[in-house]
Amino acid sequence: MNGGGTIRLSKRRFATACEAFLEDYAKHHVSLSPLQRALLTVGSATVSLANPFRGDMIACLGETTGANALAHCRRRMMDTSEGQRVLARKPRVNTSTVDLSHLKDLPPGTVGRTYRDFLDDNNVSPDDRVAVQFVDDVELAYVMQRYREVHDIFHAVLLMPTTMLGEVSVKWVEALQTRLPMCITGAIFGASRLRPRQRQLYLDHHLPWSINVGLNAEFLLGVYFEERWEQPLDDFHREMNIVRLV
Repeated sequence: MNGGGTIRLSKRRFATACEAFLEDYAKHHVSLSPLQRALLTVGSATVSLANPFRGDMIACLGETTGANALAHCRRRMMDTSEGQRVLARKPRVNTSTVDLSHLKDLPPGTVGRTYRDFLDDNNVSPDDRVAVQFVDDVELAYVMQRYREVHDIFHAVLLMPTTMLGEVSVKWVEALQTRLPMCITGAIFGASRLRPRQRQLYLDHHLPWSINVGLNAEFLLGVYFEERWEQPLDDFHREMNIVRLV
């Protein structure tokens, strides 16, 4: 009886999470004409290249140019049962859905504790990610939302800080795995902003490592991180075929 009740409760929770995303999507979605989409693409690309810290413009660029890449990501997620659960349940990563206090209480070296420490060390919040607006297909809109909300988890589990060098390194991994144009341009043009010492580290160590992870690791966007908070990071790396940068 109790087990059945737990299962029903879990199903309701997952259904609620899915419904919450659909409601959020309906509230924020904006339909664009082809001309409006083209103008937004050009404008956001121009601003993003001039100022890579304009997260709003980078987000806009990703939405107006990423339809084919998002379809690719969805196919990759559908290749595994774990990715299928993410797509079906549509979990969100923010302070309302993730118990950050629980993550802080987890043992050091677990996925959840590593993520919480990353948030604290870099003074970032999971609530900083904006809602998707310009993706017309609701399933692809969720894929984009999921990408935004697990980006910091990627940083954490890859042990990359939010420095320009760390950001470019993660962008290469994301570019190779997701094929999102904004990730590709971020990886290429972000590298041009590295200082001389960083550029040497990038060429000698970070770039080869990022390419190896991007090509050989499991598809990280298909990982149900919420089910893995207590997993030791070393085990996660082995399972995902990720070699740490040393």
